[in-house]
Amino acid sequence: MSNNALGTNVIAQIAILVNDIDKTSEVYADVLGVDKPKWFWTEGYKETQTEYKGEPSDAKAKLAFFNMGNLQLELIEPDQQPSTWRDHLNEHGEGLHHIAFIIKGMKEKIAFFESKGMKLIQKGEYTGGRYAYLDTIPQMKILLELLENDN
Repeated sequence: MSNNALGTNVIAQIAILVNDIDKTSEVYADVLGVDKPKWFWTEGYKETQTEYKGEPSDAKAKLAFFNMGNLQLELIEPDQQPSTWRDHLNEHGEGLHHIAFIIKGMKEKIAFFESKGMKLIQKGEYTGGRYAYLDTIPQMKILLELLENDN
């Protein structure tokens, strides 16, 4: 562990937005020489309690994960509901969306980043934890995702 703002300096995940998760994951699997992962849909609002820009959102996305040693490559194909994924894909096209860090103390970390002008734009729950996207593009040139696992 580190004594920096995140409590770690290890990037856990890099995420890429795509329009066709099947096609893109097939190319990655071929290039990396690994099996193509099966994608799955994220759950809806009832399970995730997703909020985008402070408002409830039923946003869902297809996700596929490539586990590459200590780093995970995530492919995201969003549905049409309001989300950082959909807006970013519409505005910037396919490509890099965020880097993620596994943290402890989600509320405190969000408060710290917001005190630095890096606003929370989306948050939600997943089985075994929670996530938050922070708009760190002006300062860090990329979105930052915080992942907090229950165990």
